[in-house]
Amino acid sequence: MPATVTTANQRALVVARRRHPDRILHRLPGRLRVGLPRLGQRGYAAESIETWLYALPGVMSSRANVRRGCVVIEFIPQQVSTRQVLDHLAEYVPDPSIPHRDHQDDGLLALVSSGLTLALLPWVSPTWKWVLAALNVSPTLAQGADTLLRRGIKVEVLDAVAVGLSMARGELYPALVTHGLLTLGGYLEQRTARRSDQLLQRLLHPPPTWAWVERDGALVQVADTELRVGDLIEVGCGERVPVDGRVVGGVALVDQAAVTGEHVAVRKEPYRRVISGSVVCEGRLRIEATAVGAETSVARVAHFIRTALTRRSTTWREAERLANQRVYFTLVSGALVYALTRNIQRLQAVFLVDYACALKLGVPIGIKVGMACAARHGVLMRGGEAIERLAAVDTVVFDKTGTLTHSELTVTEVEVLQPQPDVDPATLLALVASVEEHAVHPIAEAVVSAAKAQGLQHVAHGEVDYLVAHGLSAQMPSGRIIIGSRHYLEAHEGIDFAPYAERIATLYAAGRIVLFVGNAQGPLGLIALRDTLRAETPATLARLRQLGIRHLVMISGDRQQRALALGEELGFDAIHAEVSAEDKAQLIRQLQATGAQVAFVGDGINDGPALSIADVGIAMPRGAEIARATADLVLLDDRLAAIIEARQIATATLQRIQFNVRAAIGINTALLLGALSGRISPLASAILHNGTTIGVLLNALRGVRSQHPTD
Repeated sequence: MPATVTTANQRALVVARRRHPDRILHRLPGRLRVGLPRLGQRGYAAESIETWLYALPGVMSSRANVRRGCVVIEFIPQQVSTRQVLDHLAEYVPDPSIPHRDHQDDGLLALVSSGLTLALLPWVSPTWKWVLAALNVSPTLAQGADTLLRRGIKVEVLDAVAVGLSMARGELYPALVTHGLLTLGGYLEQRTARRSDQLLQRLLHPPPTWAWVERDGALVQVADTELRVGDLIEVGCGERVPVDGRVVGGVALVDQAAVTGEHVAVRKEPYRRVISGSVVCEGRLRIEATAVGAETSVARVAHFIRTALTRRSTTWREAERLANQRVYFTLVSGALVYALTRNIQRLQAVFLVDYACALKLGVPIGIKVGMACAARHGVLMRGGEAIERLAAVDTVVFDKTGTLTHSELTVTEVEVLQPQPDVDPATLLALVASVEEHAVHPIAEAVVSAAKAQGLQHVAHGEVDYLVAHGLSAQMPSGRIIIGSRHYLEAHEGIDFAPYAERIATLYAAGRIVLFVGNAQGPLGLIALRDTLRAETPATLARLRQLGIRHLVMISGDRQQRALALGEELGFDAIHAEVSAEDKAQLIRQLQATGAQVAFVGDGINDGPALSIADVGIAMPRGAEIARATADLVLLDDRLAAIIEARQIATATLQRIQFNVRAAIGINTALLLGALSGRISPLASAILHNGTTIGVLLNALRGVRSQHPTD
């Protein structure tokens, strides 16, 4: 068997060399170094190339080096062949929108240089010893000088002084070893930080895809960057969905794990929504594109993550403040101990104690790991601030519709209230669906699905106005139509539904959600919908209490009787019924005034104010755009239990970060005291300090395994 495998690999390599001449620079089993002369040019950013390769199943890692014009690819030969790797690389589509950020391997070269210099030193003349040592440590000295001139006194300055003092005293071996340890520490820190970036790499830079789209009656293959809203796209088994859209033909099982974290393939059929980045496992779909390019779910996820990474949490800012303070503390301590003892070695040992790296890198790496872990479970977190606040939450407020209840609503009744020419229930449903199809909300989707199921035609209309926190309106051929809550239509538009109070009360008593429709003539109609309680709701609420949530609150637009019945059944501590959008925000403020740390879970247009005011706003995946834009957490998977996972991940992430900060400060302080007392030599100080830093960083990365919600 081994001989067969080797022969197959050799044949694959020969074919690959023929198809891709002069590209393979070096090859080992499971490892390729491929020449890319255009690397670093516009559209060929290192990170973009790495992400494209990393997206191929079986590829374990990819590292692009712009200076050398090559990329190193490590893969599992049993899962993907050399030819497949090179073919995939050849299919890369240049993306000028992704900024270039070069990753260099200078640290590795410096390590090799230090090792060779130490090995050669015993065999050369004293003059050459000085020359080799000076050349070797010059990067550390130059970096210290540059840092002093550009940024002031930082840890790089202290390192340079410590190494420079050894050189000045003729201690070449200690200077070289210290320089080598500093280089090793810097290299490992860079690699660790790079590993944390790779955890989010697929989310930050979703790979471009190709699509079969119908153009002029024929199917043609185009890049996803050329797709337009309204295009009809064919996606077959094993292919990735390139757009957000609605299924208009076919049936298929679709794997959404890459986007939502949902590990079970879901059935998609006509009128169902599909999201970009998911993969068709079985069957074939015909999809009408509703969002393309930067408007797709995958692109929005990338934008969300990029924005989140720029937000520094309180812990992050505090860690940087402590790190900067400790540099001056180390400098003053070293100066004092030298003034008292005149001992250069003590001064060197003190200067080699460094708080900054462990503190400044440990916190952001921990945050990135937490964000990546949450994303794999279908939860987007808006940076470290969201993680900290979610871990501190003690009160959770749920908006009932679409959160406690299923987002899959069903239209049960369509009633025309005022007889008008050419307006019957089907016409009313078509009018409302034509406007609601521009909204992303469970009620809107239910209305649109009902209209399509009846084969109703789209009604042309003017621009849709989003009436923030209330509803929608648009100019139709018959005049302006207004859709929303009864409160808004009556209080703000002056449309009186009182004459139909009995019928409305009957619908509410039957447990219906009612959508009110009016125009310039007054009330036009009612659309009633039915929702069902999520099966996971009781268990989710019970688990939240186990995780430290002391107060559970339900907000509902339902009538008092129905809301109380449901809230008491689920064991809520407080139930608020017939609540308007403004009242939701006010209730959040009232809870915060009592000292509560409040998380609000919602999904509608009228949830925007409450989501922004809450300490933590949590938006359901199918909610309105304004809800997702104002939320601190966005659930990608339509599972209420994802809130439990988010809470567990946030708590575990914060605990690990706090442990790392305490460990970095405690251990480095002990090292500093040892250096001040003369019990730790400069060499030991460098070894122990770098070991502490590496341990802290690796512990931050280790959180990606320990933070699984089921652990």
